Amino acid sequence: MKFKRQNMILELIKENPIETHNELIKKLSECGFEVTQATVSRDIRQLGIIKADDGTGRFVYVSQKSSGTEKPDEKYIRVLKEGLISMDQAENILVIKTESGMAMAVAAALDEFSWSELVGSVAGDDTIICAIRYKAAVKNVMERIKKIVGK
Repeated sequence: MKFKRQNMILELIKENPIETHNELIKKLSECGFEVTQATVSRDIRQLGIIKADDGTGRFVYVSQKSSGTEKPDEKYIRVLKEGLISMDQAENILVIKTESGMAMAVAAALDEFSWSELVGSVAGDDTIICAIRYKAAVKNVMERIKKIVGK
């Protein structure tokens, strides 16, 4: 039951701008999950959910953890380490510069991490444009990438 409830929480915050525990409890109830505030608080903490500015000045729940729990495949880490040159932020867009010809491979590696903040990416020859769900989450994604590549 806990696994299903926590997956539902992740889906709800991904699809809805939820600002409070009470809103989340109401949405969970609508989905058939009767929970207490203490249970929701514990789930939020365990799932690594935080509040972030959604770009309109509202602070909504977002997941700051990868949706997968296993360590990413070493080949994707190697692609990031070999291909990444630099990163820069433009509002909720992450622009990644890569070695020539490596952008598609780096974008595919990023897709494998299944980060909830990463809505999608478009790759050219040496540049990737990543749409990040919230402006406030871009820095977190950049920090994760830096940690992976050891920069």
